[in-house]
Amino acid sequence: MSQDLIGQLRELEADGARAIGGAGSADALETLRVEYLGRKGRLTAILRGLGGLTAEERPAVGAEANRVKEALSALLDERTASLAPGEEAGPAVDLTLPGRRRWKGGLHPVTQVIEEVCDIFRDLGFTRVVGPEAETTDYNFTRLNIPLDHPAADMHDTLYLSDGVLLRTHTSPVQARVMEKFAPPVRVVVPGKVFRRDPYDASHAPAFEQIEGLAVDEGITFVDFKATISEFVRRFFGPGAKTRFRPSYFPFTEPSAEVDVSCQLCSGSGCSACKGTGWMEIMGSGMVHPNVFRAAGYDPEKYTGYAFGMGPGRIAMQRFGIPDIRLLYESDVRFLEQFAG
Repeated sequence: MSQDLIGQLRELEADGARAIGGAGSADALETLRVEYLGRKGRLTAILRGLGGLTAEERPAVGAEANRVKEALSALLDERTASLAPGEEAGPAVDLTLPGRRRWKGGLHPVTQVIEEVCDIFRDLGFTRVVGPEAETTDYNFTRLNIPLDHPAADMHDTLYLSDGVLLRTHTSPVQARVMEKFAPPVRVVVPGKVFRRDPYDASHAPAFEQIEGLAVDEGITFVDFKATISEFVRRFFGPGAKTRFRPSYFPFTEPSAEVDVSCQLCSGSGCSACKGTGWMEIMGSGMVHPNVFRAAGYDPEKYTGYAFGMGPGRIAMQRFGIPDIRLLYESDVRFLEQFAG
């Protein structure tokens, strides 16, 4: 009789091992635990036969029952530990899903424009320099022939940090710093961030990139300036791009000019971006004012030069056909990934 019960226990152990090995989830393992080891399970049913055994037979059957119980419990624990969270729901990889392309980063479109512009002017003999973003009113205004009672120096246009210290409104202060430190000839291009109390809309931002340029030497004329800018436009926008110089006014240049390039979105035929004119403004410029030279310690009777300032954000809009400047500053990966190299 005892041998029959021991045989049943070993058969139970074999069946349980096979069932546990094939279980694919925690729920299935819990069901097997109840079925084999529960109070009303198969092991309990076999042990009901102990009442028909003699006192000498019971210890052997009881020891075998304990061994089987411990073996199945160990198998249940091992199988539970081996099941990874993803295995409960099925295979770790669902081969029916479409493949996901790994996102690859790249340079921001404005950064791409800055690098290309600086590379072009480097080939034209300009050196790349930078300056502080927190400036004094002296460098930001006074040394550039902008009196402190000028509207540009008002608090509604300029972000002041303290008395006499502000977030620079243009990169032109670097011109004054360069001329203060170096004697002519000077040819520099200055990329950097500037800050203004501008509204945040489709064509304005309160913080944006700017690129300043300065060339000073003996005998430089407006013809040299036009030739340099025309060559830049040709190399940046392509040989078909046209350049236009319009008279303007800036306190630190005289004469002054706005530089337009034929609209790249409509090829000069007229569109909403260029307001139907076929032209897009890309920079303000002109010949350096004598007062700026005097403030830097240069002799305006001996030296002449030209300066220009452009917004790479607006140029990026032209280059890539971007209708709203806010897209450049919202860090939307869906928008930026199209510019990744």
